[in-house]
Amino acid sequence: MVLTMRKRRHAVGATPGTLVAPAESPPPRIHVIDYTRSEVEATEITDLDRLCEIVKRESLTWVDIQGLGDIDLLRKIGKVFGFHDLLLEDVVNVPQRPKVDEYEKHVLFVTRMLKLRDDGELDREQLSIVVGSNYVVTFQERYGDVLDPVRKRIEIGRGPIRKSGADYLAYAILDTVIDAYFPILEEIGDRLEAFEDVVMRDTSSRVLRDLNDLKAVLLILRRLVWPQREALGQVCRGKDMPLIHAKTVVYYRDTYDHCVQIAEILEQYRELAGGLVNTYLSVASNRMNETMKVLTVMASIFIPLTFIAGIYGMNFENMPELRSPMAYPVILAVMVLIAGGMLWFFRRKGWIGARTEPKD
Repeated sequence: MVLTMRKRRHAVGATPGTLVAPAESPPPRIHVIDYTRSEVEATEITDLDRLCEIVKRESLTWVDIQGLGDIDLLRKIGKVFGFHDLLLEDVVNVPQRPKVDEYEKHVLFVTRMLKLRDDGELDREQLSIVVGSNYVVTFQERYGDVLDPVRKRIEIGRGPIRKSGADYLAYAILDTVIDAYFPILEEIGDRLEAFEDVVMRDTSSRVLRDLNDLKAVLLILRRLVWPQREALGQVCRGKDMPLIHAKTVVYYRDTYDHCVQIAEILEQYRELAGGLVNTYLSVASNRMNETMKVLTVMASIFIPLTFIAGIYGMNFENMPELRSPMAYPVILAVMVLIAGGMLWFFRRKGWIGARTEPKD
């Protein structure tokens, strides 16, 4: 599981409201869901005049814009809804810190949407939610999202979503985005559980590299969740926002609780990942010590044998043992006794094999 770090593109010294298209962001696709308590109309929009016509209705409209690659089109959309220049700047200049900003006629929620790709890597993108009087406009960096459950609820009329206003629709979108974190946390939890067995039997550098990558993912997730928690806390603490009705605040509290739960899980996983790294290092160090102990024992045994062999390898004429017929087998026997005695001593000390406790 890998998160790709992205650099923020921003014109240094530019005037407020300057828009810079995100790198590799595709052209915008505009999908509109317009609904009342009894009717739902979903359509793709290619003509902004058609969008203006739908927004003027008394129904509730969700305008979902996927792709930020056309700045001119985004400016025109901003004029349709009367967005402030700074609001559009926060939408386009990604990534922004998760937050909530209130404007004269709008409330802007900035969150981060996560989803697992088919190859197992983690994809993240900024989702901006603009709440108006009778509409919600969402801006996504790329095509594809995790919001199909919200679309399904609108289509079949499940729950209060078609009976409530734009503030409830914004809550439903935010809650779905936050809930999508839980499957990712389950995947991370499964990987950490698997690592608990791996670190005890595999001390290759690949395991340490994977653990460090997982710790980096957890750190990035923590940096995403905590600002989101703070932003939702502003709404839940009763900050005066005319577009967020008091009866809807209780739903935002539920999403806030989810953020708190995710933050707590992330802290537990970070501690577990740190403990696994320490366990890995301890196991690797222990195995290295075992290896060094074996090598030291072997070297200790051969030191006296090498000393004896070195003495009798000297080419002196008057060495008395050279002419003795039993000299060679006696020296071999002495060397075997020395090696055996040292092995017995090392084993008795517990340096090799099972430790033998001395008897009383």
